[in-house]
Amino acid sequence: MLEHGGNLHDAIVRFGRPREDWIDLSTGINPQSYPVPPLAADAWHRLPEASPALAAAAAAYYGASRVLPVAGTQAAIQALPRLRAPAQVVVAAPAYAEHAHRWAQAGHALREAGHQELGSALADCEVMVICNPNNPTGATIAPEILLAWAGQLALRNGWLVVDEAFGDTAPQLSVAAWSDRPGLIVLRSVGKFFGLAGLRLGFVAAQPALLSALSDRLGPWSVSGPAQHIGCAALADRSWQQAMRKHLLSAGERLHRLLASHAISASGTALYQWWPEPHAEAFWQHMAQRGIWVRLFTRGACGIRLGLPPHEAGWQRLEQALAAWTASKTGLCEKPQQAGKPRGEHR
Repeated sequence: MLEHGGNLHDAIVRFGRPREDWIDLSTGINPQSYPVPPLAADAWHRLPEASPALAAAAAAYYGASRVLPVAGTQAAIQALPRLRAPAQVVVAAPAYAEHAHRWAQAGHALREAGHQELGSALADCEVMVICNPNNPTGATIAPEILLAWAGQLALRNGWLVVDEAFGDTAPQLSVAAWSDRPGLIVLRSVGKFFGLAGLRLGFVAAQPALLSALSDRLGPWSVSGPAQHIGCAALADRSWQQAMRKHLLSAGERLHRLLASHAISASGTALYQWWPEPHAEAFWQHMAQRGIWVRLFTRGACGIRLGLPPHEAGWQRLEQALAAWTASKTGLCEKPQQAGKPRGEHR
């Protein structure tokens, strides 16, 4: 199993600090989660039935004509490679590592390509997988380019899989509205923007035949009844969404400015910042000793990703830890960077 962020128990065991003393910045999950509404008295008693209201709310929120609810987009990431015969697959890199892992695991011929290589790689594959915005770097690709690529792949019965898990704060980048076109598959997550990762709820937008095949692969009762109820409320709550989008964009800018004030040139989204850190393991250790859990990438350029602090006290602790890191850097020896790509990231 691949390593992911959010593994706070590992930090507790390794550093001997109790859970309440940690600030977990290792994921890109909104620390201000959607307020969960009360559940029906029989919510845990009944088998979950497919909810037309949830599908309608998701289709309206994402601007898609048709969606399939899934138990987090991870469920779709694992199932989609098994809906095709072995194919030539290109996965953008660095990115969420489960994409490449699952396509290779299912027996496909996998190649990872940097964003600047994707256009030229299109002719040599049947499936291309892209995170937009990218996790962890925040790199983006314009919708018109993605739609053109999807059209080219569709001519040879290919797929363009676009993972928009972090797309809620940049809705102008989404191609979900065109997911009724052949060959285009869009993944969306409730866990990130709504701060409900434990709900395990996501959606796939695609043509009906593909959604039907995916539903058959996933089997019955794949999304719990409580998850459907809570997801429906969150997706329909436009006032909360508008206010939270504004808040997160401001917080993301604050995090970017904070890092820049300590000579860290980062990129990312409203929910996280990432940079290739030459002393990544030392930075990770430095932060952990101060009760701040960050995401360490140990492949290639050795990078760090930070999510948003949950409260003002957390911002102050991060500021103090960064100041201490800046002061200590003069004693660090430069380490040569290895060739390769940073490890992909947490779902």
